[in-house]
Amino acid sequence: MTPAPLVILDEVDSTLSEARRLAEAGEVGPKWIIARRQTAGRGRRGRSWVDKPGNLAATLLIRVHASPREAAQATFIAALAVADLLDVFVSPALVSIKWPNDVLLDGRKACGILVESGAHASGGLWLAVGIGVNLTHAPEGTEKASAAIAEKLREDLAFAPPVEAAAEILAETFAVWWGRWQTMGFEPVLDAWTSRLTGLNGPCTARLDNETIEGLAEGVEPDGALRLRLADGSVRLISAGDVFFGKAA
Repeated sequence: MTPAPLVILDEVDSTLSEARRLAEAGEVGPKWIIARRQTAGRGRRGRSWVDKPGNLAATLLIRVHASPREAAQATFIAALAVADLLDVFVSPALVSIKWPNDVLLDGRKACGILVESGAHASGGLWLAVGIGVNLTHAPEGTEKASAAIAEKLREDLAFAPPVEAAAEILAETFAVWWGRWQTMGFEPVLDAWTSRLTGLNGPCTARLDNETIEGLAEGVEPDGALRLRLADGSVRLISAGDVFFGKAA
């Protein structure tokens, strides 16, 4: 896949919301919507996503002819693309992924990913792959400790990348993984994603919509669902939710 073109906006409420509006107006993409400033960024589970000047706020609008379940695999592609982006500017040894799609820098969250979709008027599904990356600033007062690229730059680099440069690299790394997914299926994507996972094979707490459960994380299923073995020996498959690895989460 050739990297999708970039549309850079000085300000927008949310790149994700803008992508939805474009899709509902009939656009199919692919195109990246980049904002130098968001006034109403959105995160998972209805949370706001706080941006500071210098950080990357991006959403890819693209149409796919796939089931919603297959289209949801875009979140794994996004996590790998962001991890590859971080690898360019920091030591790859510091970069990992926490299930399902938190990209970590030295154990702290450096990225937010949210994928939305809907039926497109001309057929197929529109996907809006929203990605926020902490380039220069890490948000404060968040539930999960956060980090920014600027804090962990390689010794040969003086500055974190500007928004435009980071967006171009993200478009390239995303295109690589999207192309592999289209030509080879989900397995190579899942293998690469799993190789970067941290926190498996240990204590885990999962906060779901209606309950909080604890157990031992025992790896992931072929579709990426987390296997959680409970105290009674049963196994729960977690497809979505907030997870915290380690004791006393």
